[in-house]
Amino acid sequence: VVIISGETGCGKTTQIPQFILESEIESVHGAACNIICTQPRRISAMSVSERVASERGEKLGESVGYKVRLEGMKGRDTHLLFCTTGILLRRLLYDRNLNGVTHVIVDEIHERGMNEDFLLIVLKELLPRRPELKLILMSATLDAKLFSSYFNGASIVNISGFTHPVRTLFLESILETTGYRLTPSNQIDDYGQERLWKMNKQAPRKRKGQIASAVEDAIRSADFKDYSLQTQESLSCWNPDCIGFNLIEYILCNICEDERPGAVLVFMTGWDDIFSLKEKLQAHTVLGDPNRVLLLTCHGSMASAEQEVMFEKPEDGVRKIVLATNIAETSITIDDVVFVLDCGKAKETSYDALNNAPCLLPTWISKASAHQRRGRAGRVQPGVCYHLYPRCVYDGFAEYQLPEILRTPLQSLCLQIKSLRLGSISDFLSRALQSPEILTVQNAVEYLKIIGALDGNENLTILGHYLTKFPMEPKLGKMLILGAILNCLDPILTVVAGLSVRDPFLTPLDKKDLAEAAKSQFSGAYSDHLALVRAYEGWKVAEIDLGGYEYCWKNFISFQSMKAIDALRREFKGLLTDIGLVDSNTTSCNTWSYDVNLIRAVICYGLYPGICSVLHNEKSFTLKTMEDGQVLLYSNSVNARETKIPYPWLVFNEKIKVNSVFLRDSTAVSDSVVLLFGGSLSKGDADNHIKMLGGYLEFFMEPTVADMHQSIRRELDGFIQTKLLSPTMSIHSYHNLLSAVRCLISNDSCEGRFVFGRQVLKPSKISVIPSHPASLVSRTESGPGGDNSKSQLQTLLTRAGYAAPIYKTKQLKNNQFRSSVELNGVEIMGQPCNNKKSAEKDAAAEALQWLTGKQASREYIDHMSMFLKKSKKDHN
Repeated sequence: VVIISGETGCGKTTQIPQFILESEIESVHGAACNIICTQPRRISAMSVSERVASERGEKLGESVGYKVRLEGMKGRDTHLLFCTTGILLRRLLYDRNLNGVTHVIVDEIHERGMNEDFLLIVLKELLPRRPELKLILMSATLDAKLFSSYFNGASIVNISGFTHPVRTLFLESILETTGYRLTPSNQIDDYGQERLWKMNKQAPRKRKGQIASAVEDAIRSADFKDYSLQTQESLSCWNPDCIGFNLIEYILCNICEDERPGAVLVFMTGWDDIFSLKEKLQAHTVLGDPNRVLLLTCHGSMASAEQEVMFEKPEDGVRKIVLATNIAETSITIDDVVFVLDCGKAKETSYDALNNAPCLLPTWISKASAHQRRGRAGRVQPGVCYHLYPRCVYDGFAEYQLPEILRTPLQSLCLQIKSLRLGSISDFLSRALQSPEILTVQNAVEYLKIIGALDGNENLTILGHYLTKFPMEPKLGKMLILGAILNCLDPILTVVAGLSVRDPFLTPLDKKDLAEAAKSQFSGAYSDHLALVRAYEGWKVAEIDLGGYEYCWKNFISFQSMKAIDALRREFKGLLTDIGLVDSNTTSCNTWSYDVNLIRAVICYGLYPGICSVLHNEKSFTLKTMEDGQVLLYSNSVNARETKIPYPWLVFNEKIKVNSVFLRDSTAVSDSVVLLFGGSLSKGDADNHIKMLGGYLEFFMEPTVADMHQSIRRELDGFIQTKLLSPTMSIHSYHNLLSAVRCLISNDSCEGRFVFGRQVLKPSKISVIPSHPASLVSRTESGPGGDNSKSQLQTLLTRAGYAAPIYKTKQLKNNQFRSSVELNGVEIMGQPCNNKKSAEKDAAAEALQWLTGKQASREYIDHMSMFLKKSKKDHN
């Protein structure tokens, strides 16, 4: 094992693989030499392989090739293959010892992606079985000692690269030399009208965000006495939560008018910032003039044509400005960059294990990242780097970024561990370079058990074995499998492919209304996933007459995303054919593709337990999940435009915590769909009671209806299991069962209600005064709606479809207060308290204890049946 730390520009990525190949050829081992060089991104695997082939005077696909998902170029004589890390991991599935491979080079190891960390554990365990295998770890900036100690003191080679000197300016120097003044108003980034929440968030009077909190101490203790009074005043009102659109515009304008020629690279946090800033700059007299400025964007999902323009030198007199995410730190090198603007932030997924929710938030970058960004300015001549934050903030940065394995959910990784037969998941992950939290691992294992991929002993089920063969999230693989089994494959292929690529529906800031109107023509089924299916089907029809591009242009759809969906559909169908679930007769696997209710059911089967309840009020509706309480829909969801959703549930693919918890896309489903295609069912306390998800979800219905659902569910689960064991088996003998399932889900009148705990609301108005003080637990224990008893009570009632409780408070003679709470004709009294707020909380806590406490079985059933009678109409 050799660890190579090479400065940017030293040529390690392009030269070292060639040195090894030439050395093997010279020592007459060239024919046996087989080098695999992994890259974290497909764009780098492709561009580096082209560069190396060109240097060797060959065509790509001869001795040098590449392989990325859906694409590749390699031949019989390829001895040096550049590929993504995921491609090598998939090879390890069927070739545990990497037979025939002589050298593995893992490049850009400092990025510490999940796949890279996982690969290192596997390779470390592989080396004793393959002592002749050579492993080379490479990076521009890495904590070499950490990697060396992980591989038992492996050798470290440092290669100094040549970069021209870069003049570094931090915020205080920028303000001092330019005379720019920071004020509270000129730091509010302009994201357009629909981004008002972001502007509010940045207003100085608001509570500080985590970006500001992280650097508060550093700024407070910093000494700026060597700078002018104006600079000191500017720094005193600097808002760290802002990107600084106005300051960036000012600096870019100065560069364009006063500085020497050379391209400018501006590091932003993500897609939103890049496009909002681009729109702002295009409105500027200088920066928006195409005769003077070529304004480009650089992000992970850009089209190949955009990539090519980015690397080309513009015409004389035109300055190239590239607005980029952190992808431009290492993976991509734009040769003519002389000026770099660094906002000091990057959007990063972090994982909240307690709430089991990923959060996508801007965070401060590491010193290593700042060093990389700065280095981009000195590639071709001396450069300048403008850091848009003070030096004291830079001094407080972490040395290196937190590894992805410590900040993301681990479901797919856990499945890979089981598929490679690497033993206990927690034991294996404890051997990582830096092992993840136990709770994160437990959440992932629990999720895989809920979806049926692992059994109670953490072993792969038959479904789990199938899921390991798909290069996608387990839930999408599960959806694909059932779509094939239930003969509605075509639309499900589109849904799964669509969820695997960037959202194809575009929303340009200046044409938001037109884009939403275009998308609305695909809605009407209360489902983002079905809207995607309709959009894709329309595109396929347009493609027949070569009108696909025009169709996308007219409907604000990404042509690249549609092409990617089309390619993924073919790949996924090929995988299903390989495992025997689909045969060459495409007609039979699409017999029921017209059945929208069945498609909803298959989507639910995949996305469960991503489920929330729909609670209607007079003019609109709210959404709640068990873990988060109230959640919101992203504005581009078709369901966000509805005032009423005639279904009790939404299943969703992804929830992201930004400020609130947002659901990215969703499909409305009925009770019967959840009962038959959701989690495993268990019998409740009575014949009319069914529980799911350990009692989190509960259903009350006629005992005969409950029995029917449970019986059909058992048969359906048995059928799916049998089909997975014998994938080529005909489903004709199960015709009656499948007809019953389709009949049930198509005739469900969607009158279900989300009922939490054992809620008993008595029909007649009575007063309940406790004969004993309610236990302290009910007043302090966290539950649905948080740890406030009033909030918990309201959440519990609204989830069941009832109005908010009403509080009445009296002041007693001893100056204490006593409250009662009225809900659905029941009045419950609390204990005396010192103030009105505490008295209301106490009454709410008493009501909670009464509602969720033990009841006599017969009385419980009577009360519950009355509770479920909404007006005069009974629920089934």
